[in-house]
Amino acid sequence: MRPVSILFILFILIPPIEIGLFIAVGSRIGLWATLGIVLLTAVIGASLVSRQGRAELAKLQAEFAAGQFPAKPLVHGAMILVAGAVLITPGFLTDAVGFALLSPQVREVLRKWGVRRWSNRVTVL
Repeated sequence: MRPVSILFILFILIPPIEIGLFIAVGSRIGLWATLGIVLLTAVIGASLVSRQGRAELAKLQAEFAAGQFPAKPLVHGAMILVAGAVLITPGFLTDAVGFALLSPQVREVLRKWGVRRWSNRVTVL
């Protein structure tokens, strides 16, 4: 399946799932507690994205200074950027994905999976 098709499907499926989760959680714990959780996860997520983003930028600069191609910090930085984007999107599913992407172990597993998946499909000049 093409990446554009996957993104289209995600843009169609995620909003109703998030609305359903908001309704389910809100009916259990109440409106204000639900809104508080959403705001709290956004603040915590923004702080973690900022801290981890700066750390990856430092690694990127160190590898450039050493004369190496910084593939790993670039990939991790891109995933941190995606994590930040989904963490500022209100919702429980997107927060779960965002916080998962902030885990260095999850990012490394995804990076290795991507290398295996794309290594024989991409030509490096």
